[in-house]
Amino acid sequence: MNNLVAQLVDKLPITVRNQHIVDDLGARPSNVPSWLDEVDHPYLHGLFAPVAGECEASDLKVEAGKIPEDLDGAYIVNGPNQRFKPTGRYHYYDGDGMLHATYFKSGKAHYKSRWIRTPAFLEEEKAKKAIWPGLCGPFNHDLPGSPIKDNSNTDIIFYQGKLMSLWYLAGCPQAIDPLTLQTLGPQTLNNALNHNLSAHSKVDPRTGELIFFNYQDVEPYMSYGVANPDSGIRLDVPIELPGPRSPHDLGMTEHFSILHDLPYFHDTEILMRHKKRVVRFYNDMPARFGIIPRYGNTSDVRWFEADPCYILHIVNCWEADDTVVMVGCRQPNPGGNRDPEDGPLASQLAERRRTHQLHEWRFDLSSGKTQERVLNDLNLEFPTINQHYAGVANRYAYLQLLPDHTTGDGVAGRCQTFDGLVKYDMATGSCQRFDYGDGVSGSESWFAPRNVGTAESEEDDGYVITYAHSRHDWVSRCLVFDAKDISKGPIATIRMPQRFNVGFHATWVDGCDLPERP
Repeated sequence: MNNLVAQLVDKLPITVRNQHIVDDLGARPSNVPSWLDEVDHPYLHGLFAPVAGECEASDLKVEAGKIPEDLDGAYIVNGPNQRFKPTGRYHYYDGDGMLHATYFKSGKAHYKSRWIRTPAFLEEEKAKKAIWPGLCGPFNHDLPGSPIKDNSNTDIIFYQGKLMSLWYLAGCPQAIDPLTLQTLGPQTLNNALNHNLSAHSKVDPRTGELIFFNYQDVEPYMSYGVANPDSGIRLDVPIELPGPRSPHDLGMTEHFSILHDLPYFHDTEILMRHKKRVVRFYNDMPARFGIIPRYGNTSDVRWFEADPCYILHIVNCWEADDTVVMVGCRQPNPGGNRDPEDGPLASQLAERRRTHQLHEWRFDLSSGKTQERVLNDLNLEFPTINQHYAGVANRYAYLQLLPDHTTGDGVAGRCQTFDGLVKYDMATGSCQRFDYGDGVSGSESWFAPRNVGTAESEEDDGYVITYAHSRHDWVSRCLVFDAKDISKGPIATIRMPQRFNVGFHATWVDGCDLPERP
């Protein structure tokens, strides 16, 4: 496989010291917060180290290749970037949300990063210290808004001409200017939203509707809704569940939505007694999927059972006659693999050593039966597609290759990194693959179409974009691939003006949908 990224940098010998990644010369990532040396945590050092501040730069340096003239739009990644020293045990999901955006136009690239200024972020900014605890707790119900920090650091989508950041534990969505990255305040869906939203709510590219869901620890444990981009919420209905659940994604087709009730959820008694969220996998319970007509009501949900599992992310869903098809990344053991040497971080590190299977479920609306099958044996996650095909049958998916944790060593085997980019062909089952190289991690990659809205354009006629972060020289780069053949390596490698961390989810916004740029 190509290792072009690794070849671009001078490799230094790597050692592991107290779970920090440093080179033998004592180098470490630059632009880190001053308090970082006081905290020994694998998800605050090395490739996961936060940056100390925001950054902006124009006309970025192209180290190799050339930025295509017809690449027009913005690639934006959301992820955790802890601003102040944590108040307790840090969790990988705790960092303050920060956006890293690269804007492309006329063969040039411009970069901008901004914190997502949630209400909790603004309060901590005033106090100049962390106030809210993180996922490891203990939760503090005396704090306003949420007993842990709603940091809006998980997902980023484009809706109503603005970006919207979302939190995976269902929080207050934030509206963000797509050019300045300024946080505009809560996204209220035209003043009609009266509850939180989860990450991975979906935008239908044909109707512009927002398909959303929420979950919580009190009844109704889940709600489902549809918002119209012009008039606000069209539908918002409760979904009946046996108890609190922890869904992470939902599916969308032209006429249906697919809701998840999965046997991996937290114990509410432990939460009440010990103020901690402890999640357990119940492998004797089936996974359930609720098929609801897009504008259906509570009574319209039809539940389909499948083998026990957990699902973080869906690739795509579509309709085939009387069948709803869902392709996603299935976890047969969401608890991961524990190592007796992990100590107090055992649960967190085990959950980062998960195995994911590219999987297909087919829900027969006539018989009420489910068929499922594994599509690929690689450890693949963080899937994306050409978003103009969301909700209809498509052929190609772009996924991140995660480490094989059964053979991982040291920090590399304990922390989640993205080792390679895989293009999967759902028609043939074949893969194209590009390995980022030893000591380099990618970010969630997104497809950028070459000719937006043209009837003759093929599904993979465009580019795939990712950030690559190297522990050899502590530089972040933006890689641009020809989507038709990613195995050839990037056609453009762009040096970012600052190093930043791997992040979570990303989006691509077509240039025609952005406000006029200077």
